Amino acid sequence: MIIGKSKRELEKMRASGRLVGLVLSHLRTLVQPGVTTMEIDRIAEKMIRDAGALPTFKGYNGFPYSICASVNEQIVHGFPSNYTLKEGDIFSIDCGVTLEGFVGDTATTVPVGKVDEDKLKLVRVTEECLERAIQQCRVGNHLGDIGWAVQQHAEANGYSVVRDYVGHGIGRRMHEDPQIPNYGKPGLGPKIKAGYVFAVEPMVNQGTHFTKVLADGWTVVTLDGKPSAHAEHTIAITEDGPEVLTLVSSTAQLEPAVI
Repeated sequence: MIIGKSKRELEKMRASGRLVGLVLSHLRTLVQPGVTTMEIDRIAEKMIRDAGALPTFKGYNGFPYSICASVNEQIVHGFPSNYTLKEGDIFSIDCGVTLEGFVGDTATTVPVGKVDEDKLKLVRVTEECLERAIQQCRVGNHLGDIGWAVQQHAEANGYSVVRDYVGHGIGRRMHEDPQIPNYGKPGLGPKIKAGYVFAVEPMVNQGTHFTKVLADGWTVVTLDGKPSAHAEHTIAITEDGPEVLTLVSSTAQLEPAVI
């Protein structure tokens, strides 16, 4: 069952969305050659807790970290580690916070130093897929419209969309109904209503859409070892159109944590 949100609940979701957006915005600035993904995880957790919130991912079904840290062919759910980011990597950071009982969830893929044009295009097209998906998050549209917006743009650029993992409803829990695939047909699926809140997250691969999970039981990688990019926003459906709760201005700041 898709759970609509009241005006009061949407206010709380705006706060959690803004917080996680600010955290992710700061984490982006830390990404450079020589930094470990574990360092970024520690800073994320401190920023979230210092703001009076909880890192939603930590302990979720046993996940042991505050962010998902996925590099190059890793699609989602990567473990932060002592891996040192290298020039030419692309690094996906997925982050969630719970503030006053409501969850905000967002992700981005960041080029590390100087990155080749093929990877830069993959990241750019993935962000464009997300933008196109957001525009379909309108009252009266269908879930299939969202998936189709992602699929047609990714495939038009020669990429594939991951089918094993999907976007989702979000609210008091990180994963609520409905599941939101990154593929579909326009006009199909449940009708979108005001008060729904979705976490839409294109996962776009340079090669095949097939995936596998590594021995840690979490990290998802492309089956062919080619790069993947991931982008995500939490979006409220309003009568006036989509409201991106996790989008923050470039000038907005949260006091950064120092380790």
